[in-house]
Amino acid sequence: MHDGRILARPNRFVAEVELLGGDVVSAHVPNTGTLLTCWTPGAPVQLAAADNPRRKLRWTLERVDMGGGWIGVNTLRPNQVMAEGIAAGRIATLAGYRQLRREVPFSGDDGHAGRLDMRLDDGPGPSALVEVKNVTLLDGAHLRFPDARSERGRKHLSLLTHAVRQGLRGVMLFALNRPEGQRFAPAWDIDPRYAEALLAAAAAGVELLAVRMVHGADAVVSGEAVALDLARR
Repeated sequence: MHDGRILARPNRFVAEVELLGGDVVSAHVPNTGTLLTCWTPGAPVQLAAADNPRRKLRWTLERVDMGGGWIGVNTLRPNQVMAEGIAAGRIATLAGYRQLRREVPFSGDDGHAGRLDMRLDDGPGPSALVEVKNVTLLDGAHLRFPDARSERGRKHLSLLTHAVRQGLRGVMLFALNRPEGQRFAPAWDIDPRYAEALLAAAAAGVELLAVRMVHGADAVVSGEAVALDLARR
C-alpha cells in the first residue's frame, strides 16, 4: 500500500491523490457509488499500484480515513473477505458448509436470471445463495445502503427471493466497511424503492446479515455481526 492524501475526485471513477513524496497521481476508484461520507479533500488514503502496462491508470484507491479509521472503498474486496470469513467459520449463521463457489449463475421462477456472489453447499442446512454489498455510507449511528439508487441491488433481492421459493437459503450480506456506526439500516432517503424491496425480501424469507470488516495494517478480515434497523425513516 502507498500512503497519500486525496485532493479531488473529478469524476466517479477517478481520484487525484498526492503521494507522501509529493507526486500527484490519478487513481482508479473501483466503486460505482457516490462515496458520500467517504472522502473530503485532504483526507488520508492508501493506494495499490499495478504493474500491468495495459492499465490506463496504474493506481487504485483502496482506503480512505475520515478520522475514525480506514474505510474500504474498493468494492471488489468485500466478496473475497466475506468468502474467507465464511470458509473459516467466522460468520456463525453461514458456518459448516464444505463447498463454496463464487460468481454463481441463478435463474428465478419468473425467467429472470443473473449472478450472485456465492453459493454454499454440503452443509448443515439447505444450500445457500449469498449476495454481498459493500456498505460505507455513515449516517449518525447508522451505516446505510445504498449510497445511490440501485436497480441492480433490487434485482439481486428478487433473485434471492426466488431462491427461497425454490427451497434454498437466500442471504443478503451487508459488509460494513468502516469502523463507525452501530447499526445497519437501508438508505430510505436515497433509494426508498430499494428499502421497500429489502423489507419485502425479508418478509419472504431472505436472511439479512450485517457483518463488520476489520482493517489492519496489512489485511482486512470479517468481524462481528452488527444489529439491523429496518424501521421506515
